[in-house]
Amino acid sequence: MVLRAVVDESIDSAHWEAVEEAAELLQEEQVQEALVALRDVIKASPSNPYAYNLLGHALYELGQLEPARDAYRAAVRLAPSFLGARVALSHALRRVGDTEGAIAQAKEALRRFPKDGEAMHAMGLAYAARGNRALARKHLQGFLDAGPEVESAMEVRQILEMLGVGDDDEPLQFE
Repeated sequence: MVLRAVVDESIDSAHWEAVEEAAELLQEEQVQEALVALRDVIKASPSNPYAYNLLGHALYELGQLEPARDAYRAAVRLAPSFLGARVALSHALRRVGDTEGAIAQAKEALRRFPKDGEAMHAMGLAYAARGNRALARKHLQGFLDAGPEVESAMEVRQILEMLGVGDDDEPLQFE
């Protein structure tokens, strides 16, 4: 068991090292350059979940939601406990109109990581998009209770205010 943990840690480290340049490019908002780097990483190492996750982020930034969704799905398939990829997949599914899938991914994230703020956020937005305002409020409040950054907290408070206007089963549209 210890040997497997060492091997897994070594593989994980190699996977992260392979995407460091692309991650830096994304931070510098050089999305096209990051896409090229990520495609090279995926070609060389098709089992690298970090590459697919970052590819999803790059595509999402470009508004290519279906390809982003597919990249996040690949990351989650390769690493089922990759919380960031699962939460991002939930957001991408919501944005393409698959609220059922978005809720399922957020539920799985919360099953694996109970009370995680980002998973609560994804769940709340998915429920809001589906029109279940009561559950949206519950999960978005859970996100706020987790102590997010000020900007994110302000955004969620605005969404909570919007949830107070309209019928309880009326979907809320936002990006």
